[in-house]
Amino acid sequence: MRRRLAAVLIVPALMLTAACGGGDDDAAKKKDASASPSDSASQPSAPKPVSEASPMPTVEGDAGKKPTITIPKGDPSGKFVIKTLTAGTGPEVKKDDLAVTKYTGKVWKSGKDLAGSYDKDGVPQVIPAGSQTYIPAFSQAVLGQKVGARVLVVAPPAAAFGSAGKEQLGVGPADNLVFVLDIDSVMPKKVEGTQAAIPSDLPQIKADKDEAATITVPKNDPPKKLVDQVLIEGKGAEVKNGQTVYMQYSGATWKPNEGQPQAKLFDTSWKTGAPFSTVIGQGQVIEGWDKGLVGKKVGSRVLLVIPPEQGYKDKAQGEDIPANSTLVFVVDIVGAM
Repeated sequence: MRRRLAAVLIVPALMLTAACGGGDDDAAKKKDASASPSDSASQPSAPKPVSEASPMPTVEGDAGKKPTITIPKGDPSGKFVIKTLTAGTGPEVKKDDLAVTKYTGKVWKSGKDLAGSYDKDGVPQVIPAGSQTYIPAFSQAVLGQKVGARVLVVAPPAAAFGSAGKEQLGVGPADNLVFVLDIDSVMPKKVEGTQAAIPSDLPQIKADKDEAATITVPKNDPPKKLVDQVLIEGKGAEVKNGQTVYMQYSGATWKPNEGQPQAKLFDTSWKTGAPFSTVIGQGQVIEGWDKGLVGKKVGSRVLLVIPPEQGYKDKAQGEDIPANSTLVFVVDIVGAM
């Protein structure tokens, strides 16, 4: 789903190493495998879910802790099952809400465990409820549930990764999957608040809707040092080095857009509806993001102007980002875990 976003933000060293093979390629594959349940699936519409179908897996364990899933003998029914095991008592998850969810999963036929939120280095999954860009096993399962719910999902291929399967996870094209989802909270979609004035020699930002920001680049040379100006200061905790941070962002280059009424965005997270997430401060994204976002508060909107030395240096990133580009981002920090 967000391969374009990852390609734009990830540091060039990882990209080059992946092209040549080696350790970082292995790390990238590991990260991809653990995050894969959120990927979109190219497939027909999922079947209408039912609440029960024989045979059914059993689930043991308290909500909020990793459950134990037992797969019954025999073949699955082939139906898409969404069963509420524990009803939540919090707000209802409505369409397009961002449900913060911890998950555990298994492959029905093999009994293989899928990497999940309760595993070492696992993180919650932020799921846009009812979204077509996420696998139905996740997006449909959280829709209409209440915060605090535990939900059992049995997903045939059409409700999971389709006829392609998911090789990184060891999921074949005919595999039925079983998930247990614990719905922890609903994450804000964007930052709220009054935006601070921006100096005239910096890009001007308009971001008052649930969509990509408008960036206007002034007709002057870009700053030579990193700019990380807080436009709206959040009330949440400070983002710490090593946390997984969830952000909505829009990005443009300086020079190609200098003096234009509106910059052409080379990318934006808003097109998927879900925030972009990454571990921050650990070199998984360009240096300007690591240095500019650590220490900012959750709920903040930040203007980043990143000089080439902290971006992609002399490496062009396709046609949209020439070599030695100064990058401009507006970033809404909506969560950190």
